[in-house]
Amino acid sequence: MGIASKIIIGLVALIHLYIMWLEMFGWMTRARKVFRRLPADMFEKTKAMAGNQGLYNGFLAAGLIWSLLICCNAEWSANVAMFFLGCVFVAGVYGALTVQKTILYVQSVPALLGLLAVYFKL
Repeated sequence: MGIASKIIIGLVALIHLYIMWLEMFGWMTRARKVFRRLPADMFEKTKAMAGNQGLYNGFLAAGLIWSLLICCNAEWSANVAMFFLGCVFVAGVYGALTVQKTILYVQSVPALLGLLAVYFKL
């Protein structure tokens, strides 16, 4: 993978680490400002569900970081990156269709850029 691929993968991983933090630890505070369309009384009711989603976002970030740490086999590193970027892309599309359209821009677009960068070895 080229430097552009690694930078984009790193940025997507950071986005997902932030989402993990937001859903697992900031749900009752910061998330209220991010998810303004969600009624205020729903945050307490959905705290456990949000924490579970945050854990999954953490796994996506971990996979992307793992792809950056594979240093002895470029093909394996690219394959791992493509898998996890693909997962992020699909999760973003699903989130945009079912929760909030901006998820497409926050998750899917960066993941797509990463997929293209890895594919074209940028």
